[in-house]
Formats: sequence, C-alpha cells, structure tokens
Amino acid sequence: MTTGFSSGSCRFADYFVICGLDTESGLEPDELSGENFEQSPLRRTFKSKVLAHYPDNVEWNPFDQDAVGMLCMPKGLSFRTQVDSREPQFHSFIITREDGSRTYGFALTFFEEVTSKQICSAMQTLYHMHNAEQYDILHTPTSPQGLEDQLPISRLQRFNSYDISRDTLYVSKCICLITPMAFAQACRKVLQQLHQAVTSPQPPPLPLESYIFNILYEVPLPPSGRSLKFSGVYGPVVCQRPSTSELPLFDFAISEMFNLLGVENVLQLFTCALLEMQILLYSQHYQRLMTVAESITALMFPFQWQHVYVPILPASLLHFLDAPVPYLMGLHSNGQDDRTKLELPQEANLCFVDIDNHFIELPEELPQFPNKLEFIQEISEVLMFFGVSPEGNIHSSDSQAKLQNLRSVDMVSDKCNGNLASPLNSFLLRENETIARLQALVKRTGVSLEKLEVREDASCNKDARVQCNEEELKMHQLNIQVREVFANRFTQMFADYEVFVIQPSQDKESWFTNRDQMQNFDKASFLSDQPEPYLPFLSCFLETQMFASFIDSKILCHDDEEKEHTLRVFDARVDKIRMLNVRTPTLRTSMYQKCTNIEEAEKAIEMRVSKIDHTALHPHLLDMKIGQGRYEQGFFPRLQSDVLSTGPTSNKWTKRSAPAQWRRRDRQKQHAEHLYLDNDQREKYIQEARNLGTTIRQPKLSNLSPSVIAQTNWKFVEGLLKECRNKTKRMLVEKMGREAVELGHGEVSITGVEENTLIASLCDLLERIWSHGLQVKQGKSALWSHLLHYQESKEKKNATPGGLGPPGLIHDAERRKSDGGGSAMPPLKVSLIQDMRHIQNISEIKTDVGKARAWVRLSMEKKLLSRHLKQLLSDHELTKKLYKRYAFLRCDDEKEQFLYHLLSFNAVDYFCFTNVFTTIMIPYHVVVVPSKKLGGSMFTANPWVCVSGELAETGVLQVPRNTLEITFECQNLGKLTTVQMGHDNTGLYAKWLVECVVVRNGITGHTYKFPCGRWLGKGVDDGSLERILVGELMTPSTDNDERMCRTPPMQQSPGMMRRFVTISPNSKPKLNTGQIQEGVGEAINGIVKHFHKPEKERGSLTLLLCGEYGLVWALEQVFQHGFKSPRLFKNVFIWDFLEKAQVYFESAEQREVTPDENWQTRVRHFCRFMRAINNTPRNIGKDGKFQMLVCLGARDHLLHHWIALLADCPITAQMYEDTALIKDRSLVNSLIRVLQTLQEFNITLEASLVKGIGI
Repeated sequence: MTTGFSSGSCRFADYFVICGLDTESGLEPDELSGENFEQSPLRRTFKSKVLAHYPDNVEWNPFDQDAVGMLCMPKGLSFRTQVDSREPQFHSFIITREDGSRTYGFALTFFEEVTSKQICSAMQTLYHMHNAEQYDILHTPTSPQGLEDQLPISRLQRFNSYDISRDTLYVSKCICLITPMAFAQACRKVLQQLHQAVTSPQPPPLPLESYIFNILYEVPLPPSGRSLKFSGVYGPVVCQRPSTSELPLFDFAISEMFNLLGVENVLQLFTCALLEMQILLYSQHYQRLMTVAESITALMFPFQWQHVYVPILPASLLHFLDAPVPYLMGLHSNGQDDRTKLELPQEANLCFVDIDNHFIELPEELPQFPNKLEFIQEISEVLMFFGVSPEGNIHSSDSQAKLQNLRSVDMVSDKCNGNLASPLNSFLLRENETIARLQALVKRTGVSLEKLEVREDASCNKDARVQCNEEELKMHQLNIQVREVFANRFTQMFADYEVFVIQPSQDKESWFTNRDQMQNFDKASFLSDQPEPYLPFLSCFLETQMFASFIDSKILCHDDEEKEHTLRVFDARVDKIRMLNVRTPTLRTSMYQKCTNIEEAEKAIEMRVSKIDHTALHPHLLDMKIGQGRYEQGFFPRLQSDVLSTGPTSNKWTKRSAPAQWRRRDRQKQHAEHLYLDNDQREKYIQEARNLGTTIRQPKLSNLSPSVIAQTNWKFVEGLLKECRNKTKRMLVEKMGREAVELGHGEVSITGVEENTLIASLCDLLERIWSHGLQVKQGKSALWSHLLHYQESKEKKNATPGGLGPPGLIHDAERRKSDGGGSAMPPLKVSLIQDMRHIQNISEIKTDVGKARAWVRLSMEKKLLSRHLKQLLSDHELTKKLYKRYAFLRCDDEKEQFLYHLLSFNAVDYFCFTNVFTTIMIPYHVVVVPSKKLGGSMFTANPWVCVSGELAETGVLQVPRNTLEITFECQNLGKLTTVQMGHDNTGLYAKWLVECVVVRNGITGHTYKFPCGRWLGKGVDDGSLERILVGELMTPSTDNDERMCRTPPMQQSPGMMRRFVTISPNSKPKLNTGQIQEGVGEAINGIVKHFHKPEKERGSLTLLLCGEYGLVWALEQVFQHGFKSPRLFKNVFIWDFLEKAQVYFESAEQREVTPDENWQTRVRHFCRFMRAINNTPRNIGKDGKFQMLVCLGARDHLLHHWIALLADCPITAQMYEDTALIKDRSLVNSLIRVLQTLQEFNITLEASLVKGIGI
C-alpha cells in the first residue's frame, strides 16, 4: 500500500544501487546473520557491501546505506560453484522511515564469477580448515542407503571440497531500484532486461549508463489515473496508476498469496492482522514474504496497519521478535530447519504463517470474520474465474513467466529430496488435478463454467489493443476483483459509521493533548446495531489502533479536499451504498451483499492499459568519453558515476510539475488556515495521533550496537506502561458505566461481549509484558511459566523444615473484616498458589495460555490481580533468573506504576471468571445463622436448603442440625440469586427463628447473604415451614492500604423509600399513600430498566421482584394500608383477605351475579391461581403465598386486572378502613396504570419462585 510515499519525488526511481562483494575488504563472515560455522564455507554467509549508488543523494529521500544494504541482500553474500543452480532471483522490500512514510526497493540478485585470486584462495583455505574439523562427521554413514546412488558425485564432492584448480567460484551480486511508489512489475522488467543485457552475447544497443540515466532522470511517475510507457533495454515497460477515486496503487500479484496459502488460511491471517495480533511470516523466498505482507495489508482498505511492519526481517534484527507490540514481520527460513527449531519469545498471541508449507498456526480464541462462509465463497468464485484454486496450490505460481524462473529453483529443491523428475510435468499433472477439483467445486457453487478457461499459453491470444502483456493485465484484473470484494465487506459493515463518530467539542489543540483519554467512536451504540454473530469480531476490532487512527483521520478532515486518499475513496463508496439501499441504521441484518462495482474498477484499468496516456523520453547516448561504457560479458560493470550522479540540466517535465507543486502548497496552506495550524504542526499532529498507541513503528535498520538495542527496549518499556495505563482507564470507565457517563467520559454501558474483549486484551498485554526480555522461553505462555517457577520454588521452600506457614499464604489478621452476617464465615485466605491450584484442577482448560487467562480472570474477580502479581515479582532472585536486565519486569519504577494501575481494578466488581467458566465444579460453603435472641438450641427439626444461581440450582441439601453448616461441590451456579430453606417439622420444638443464610463460593471467595429475620414453624409468624430468601453479594471491607473508592455492587441509587423509613423489624412503620405510590413506582421502574438493558448486562430479576423494596414489598404496602386489625395479639395476613375475596368470587359465580364477560374471565383467573397456590405441596406460609401470587401475576400480566377486581369487591369494604389506599378510586386507577407498563415485558421467573405450581 502506498500510504505515505515520499511526497517530494516525481521521478519513477530515486536510486539505482549495486551491492555485492567488496574485493578490497575481502571475505568477512556475517556473524549477525546467525549462520553457524559447522556449515561448509559455501553455505556460510559473508558481509555484502553497497558497491555503488546513483545519484549520491536525493533531498526528499536521503539514501540509507545500512537499510538498503541489509534488505538488498538480507542474508549477505552467498557463493556457488559451477554445479549449483545460479538462476537470478527477484525480490522487493520496503523501508519505513521513522515518520511512517515508505520507500520501496526492487532487487535482482544474480551470480558472477569471482575473478579475484585472493578471494578464491581464501575460500580454498576456509575449506581446508573446515574439512579438517568435519572429516569424521562426513564419513559416518548417516544418510539412508539408496540415497547415495541417486545423488550426483559432484554434489557430494561439493560438500567436502572446493578445488581452486578445478572449480569455478561464483558470488552473488544485486542490482536494485529504490522507488517512491511500488510499481513492482515494471521494476522487475527493467532489472531483468538490464541483467539480460550484461549476460547476452551481443552488447545492448546503447551503453548501460543510458538506460539507467533514463530510468533515474527521464521517466516520471505516472500521474494518478494515467498510464505511462517507457523503454527498457529490449522492450517497452508499461505502468499505470489508479485515479483518486479508485483503490490505492497495488502492484503485487495477490493470486500468488492465494496460491501459497489457500482462501481459508488467507482469511484467518487477514482476521489476525485486523485484530492486530503479532504475525510472523516464514518462507525461504524473500519475494513470497513481501507478496503476502503487502497483499494482506492492501486488503485491509480503508484501514492501515499501524504497528511494526518489516516484511523482510534481516538476520541481524532477530532480537526484534522480542518486541512486546503487535508486529507483521517476515522471517527467512533456510529451508532445512523446521518450525520447532524456531525460538520465538512469545506465542500467546502469535499468528505463525509457514508460507512454503501452506500452513498457519493461530492464536487461541480467534473470533470468526463476519459472514465468513459467504465471504470465502465470493472470493473463491473470483479466483476460479481466473483459474486459481481456492484451496491454494503451493507449487503453481501465478504466471507462466514465473514458472520459467521457478523451474530451476524447483529442480534444486527436488534434487535435495533426491528426486530429479522434471518439475514441469508434475506441475501440469497437478494443474489437471486442480482443474478437476475446481470443476467439482464449481458444480457445488453454481458458477457458470464458460468463464473458466485454463490459459495454457497466454501469449498466443494476445489482443493487439492491450499495450502490456496479457499475463500482466490478468494480474491487474484479478487483483482489483479480489480487492473490491474485500473492500466491499468493510463498506457494508461500516456503512453507517459516520453516525457514531464522536466529534470533539473542544478545539484541536486540547483534543490532541487529551487524545489518549478521549473516546472518538460510540462503540456501544454501534455494536448494539450489529447482528449478534458479528459481535465477537467487531467488539475486538473497534479496540484496535488501526480503527482508532481511521476515525481520528475522519475527525481531522472536514471536507473532501482535506481527506486522506483512502478515507475519501471509502466515504464515496459508503455514500453510494447508502443511496442504493436505504437501509435503516437500526435494522440488524446479517444479509450478505455481494460486491457490485467490480466491473467499473476493471474497466478503468483496461482503459488505461489500452490507451497509454504518457510516453517517456527514449534512452539516448550520453556525453561519455570514447571507450567508457564497455564491459565484459557476464559481469555487471562499475558504471560511470560522473554521468549518473546528476540529472539533465533542463527537463520539461520537472518544470511542468512545478506549478502543480505550488498548487499543492496552496491547498495545504488553506487546510492549515482552516485548522489554525501551520502545515508542519498539522503533519506533526496527525503523526502524533497515529503514534498514540505505538511507540516504535519501525526498527532502525543499522548495524546494531548494544546501546541502540537498549534504547529500543527502553522505548518498549515506556510503550507497555502507557498501554497499561490506557487499558485500565478504558476498562474502569466502561465498568463504572452510568456515573462516568454523566461526567462526560466514555460510553453508556458495557456489553458482555465487550467486557470479554477488554479482559482478553488485558490478558494479551500481560503476556506481552511477561515475554519482554525473557532469558529462555518455556511453553507458550510467559506469564504461566513464571507462575509455575514461583509455585515450584515456594513448594520447595515449604518442604524444608524452615519454611514458614502453609504454602504462599499471607496471614493478615485484619484481612477483610466482615460485616454483620459475615462473622459466621471467616473470609478465604489470600493465596496466589491456591488460586493457581484452582486453575490447575479445572480439566476443561488444556493449554498454558488458557490457564494464564483463567488465572487473570479469577484474580480480577477476587480483586487480587495487583496483589498477586506484586507477590510474584517480589521474588527478585527468580525474576533475575528468568529475565534479562532490560526486561520490563526488571525496571522497578515502571513495574511499580504498572501494579498501581492494576490496583485500580479493585474499585469495580468483575464476574469475568464465574461468567466464562460456566461448566466447572465449584465448592460452596453454606452457613445458616439462627437468631441469637431466641436460642435455637432447643430446635429439634431437620433443616434443609436449596441454593439457586443464574446458571443452575443445587436441589435440596440436608443441613446437620448441630453445626448448621455444610460444604458441597457442584457445577458453577453463576451469580447466586435465591436460597430456599425450611425444615421437616419433627420433634417437640419445631419452631425456628432464622436471621440469615450465608453462602460462599470456594474458588472466587464471593460471599452472598440471604436475610430472613422470620420464624419457620407451624403456629408462629405466618405458619410457614419454608421460605424463599433473596440474596445480595456482600462486599468485604478491604485492608487499610488498599482502600479505594468503591461503587456499591449492582444496586440502584438509594431510593426515596430508604430516606423516609428506617424499618426496625418489630415496629411496622405506617407509610402514607404518597410514599406507597412512590414505592410501587420505583419497583416497577427497576423492572422496566432491567428489560431495557442488553440481555448480557441484566442483573437479577428475582431481586427486583422479591428483594428489598421490590414489587412484592411494594404491593404488600398497598394492601397493608388501612387494613383493619381485628383483635390485639392476633395477626391478620393479606393472604387471609385474599382467601375471603376468593370465596366471595366463587360464590358470586355460582349465584351468577356476573356483571360482564371480562369480569368473569378475570375472576376465573384469580380463583385458579389462588387454588393452585393453596394446593401446593410446599409448606410456604401466608406471606410466601402472597409473594408467589404477585410473581405469577407479573409473569402473566394479570396484576392490574386483579387490583381492579379487589378494589370493587365487597370484602374490601369490610376489611379496610375508609382512608385505605385500596378504597381511593383515583389512587387505584393510577396504580393500575403503573402496573400496566409491565405488559410489554416477557417476565421469566426463576424456578425456585414457582416450584410445585403447575400453571
């Protein structure tokens, strides 16, 4: 992608470079490239030098000698003899400057005979030394029998000798063009023709200098939307550049990537890149690394990769794989070592792509790309139309021309396998298999077969009109079709994105200074509009740097003039989609819409290629002395630097482009005025905005001194700390939800998916921190491996008699003093090792990465993450043993700050462990607390409990009478909601006053209190033998040193009710009608709010119905208001009144005094429910029955009917005073209206509330 190509350049190429062997400095082994000395000297690598580059320097693109030298010949020099294959190899590379702008390089590496006697004899000497050392090894027969016979003698000989008298020595040399834009095909042709000119028996028509001068100074860049033709040594070269309304320039063959990997793998790799994982490409061909890297980043349009991007990682920069940031890097394999030999510092979040073996390793828990199957289908159709197999085909390559190049390479690799069959035959055989496979696929997909022609030879049906060759046109067509299909996915997915962009309210200056803290996109609202299956991918994608940068550039650019090219093109497409299908933003549809604008994109290219817009000057004789410019055949000469170092003095197109440059300057000036910033400042700002989450965009490609490495690592440490700060802040703001929104931070609410995304990204950050500066890598998760070391060392210590206390426990007497009911149950001890054991006992978690993530989730839920990690890092000896000096974990200040950031998570409640591991077994501990006042010691019956949570319930558990506590293990119940408890009414004294029940989760330590405060027994209270208690999570009081501001857990803000009344259990306060109405209003309001939240965020509905100040309580107040109490000492319950009403209604029905049809159905319903509740086998008391009636009435939307019935019932007149609320017509009507609001909600009751009722 030509994102930031150097703006100063208007020439096709900036430099022509020659690299190779510097005969003066001789053979210098290249230690950095990591090749070992056991290899024979011909297999070793030696240092290459930049021998010459023309011109010396260009102001807009200063020549970077180190970088060009490293990337032209990333493995240094290699030697061959006459028996080796010496085919020229083409590869491209990219140099990213510190400001993010890019220059491209295109290099052709070929072999030349070594003429220097010193070099040859040096090689001979190396061989003598090597043979002396290796003699024994080679003469032990290691190779399997039979292989010997197939290998030609010369090949064996080559391994153990180079004979100066008999062998010819060749060394690699490289010619290279450095260009501002990536016209890969054109550069390849130019270089191949130059090389051909040197090797062909006839000298070329003009001296080489003429052609190189022409390409450097006389060939301009084609203007956008135009094509350009210029002359190579032997034939014309055509390049064309897309217009400003098309997708950006891309000139690599995408089909090659699909051939190498197959559609399925490409899509997985694409997903990893979009989610900013660490990506490592691995291949023995530099060009393949570059093609895959460039293709993947090009397909991301309109997004741009924001992190480290090194498609070809020179051997000397291998330590860069340690980078604790997202990266996309390409690593050269020597073809012998397999993947297991690679020592990669971190793999918890790594996508490893073995290009040559058609194989890809993915990080765990990678979300699927939306509509993946339809998407694969659409891409496959395009590929098949061009005869490319969607499954990929390693050995075929996209053009016949490449096949010619590959032929010899294939032969070499085939020889290594002892197999000398012509690769071409097997290639055609494979092609036919592919065709058969395609046809089968075609039948399945229903693509018309006429389109599918297999082109045996492209040149014979050449169309006279088209100026470039057929193959190249096909490549452009395939590229644009695939790219349009990919771009269309994003235009569909983000068609409404502008609606959700949050424009900054303040001026640009302060926006930039606070950019870290600002939210620039309303993620929650955007996600709530998306189809459910998209969420796992989208919620992660919206968190990436590339998405943030895309939205930033949207915010910075107001009108079309100002927009970056990609943004302008994308917005135009989005507008078009919007016009075509006016889809309402709220419509959540996952309908797959195929790409429709392929044809016009193709037409634009065909137009340019068939009608060339510009032709450059032809190469011509230069002003050279006679005799200059001659050279020996087969050797690329030292060129005449005097004629190549400067361009022509007068040149019409440099002049012509000046006004254009001024025009550009004018426009930039207008932009700057619009922003009140000068241009440099604006550039700096955009750059800063881009760099926000990224500390290092690019490694400096220079020979690395320890100080440079140290500085790089220091930048990483700072970057990690900053990322940690931003992540914790973002997670807290999200979690604090409402109160934070009122203060103007962040979004409204956090969905379950989004919370999971944020926690997963925190786990990734921890893995990156723990793998920075590791001495030796063990296992895929650096964090888990450190924890295991710690566990081992602690257990060893504790095995020795001097060990203190039980393993890894911290004893603090005052840890978490518990509240009232909590004294019944001492809190769990804090133990890092114990938490590890919990995770190790979960058989469902198989991998180290999974274990580390589960441990982080558990620690977050227990609010111990910071404390555990502090304890882990307090073992300095262990940290020293495991980490290098520069590692993040050994920078004390940063480590302290990092732990402090994590400490802030203690301010909020996470259930990120309980909600994710829903099937694991968990030990629970239950304690029943009887009232101290009326001793439960005489109690003779046998109590039981049944615990229910959001995920499951336990069934009835007997509780021993003497201890009143039990511990049991069962599948995760989720957050606990209710406890049913009762007794069997046996013995002499079966009356029991219970204060509360306390239940604790043995893994997470969450303790729930279920208040009761009532009797269970016949003849006391309401005669109940069992009750349903609704509980709440108790908050531990934390230690002094860790006290932080807390948000109360999951409660509504204190209602008005609590201010009016403080209820002491014995005196029932009298509420006035206003307070009662308010109570009902608040209860209903709570339920309405509950249903307006996304499903994943809803709290417990049971709490809203039966909990403190819930609906049951509110209606109790309604019925108790003005209730006549007949005698002293005798309690009358609301249920008594309801039963009398039921008797009245039933007799009224029999007497048939029925006012109307409606009344009858209501009465029938009411009586049916009353009968069912009274006939239940359960021993619930009168208040329990009332609670059940209210819950069922709410579920079936009947409450308002029943209130109306009861208000008109004569029994009411008898049992209530005249001032009672139920007798006040207007109050009853408003009550009915409030209750009607529940009709639109589908209320599902927890099983424990309606057990034993068959309605």
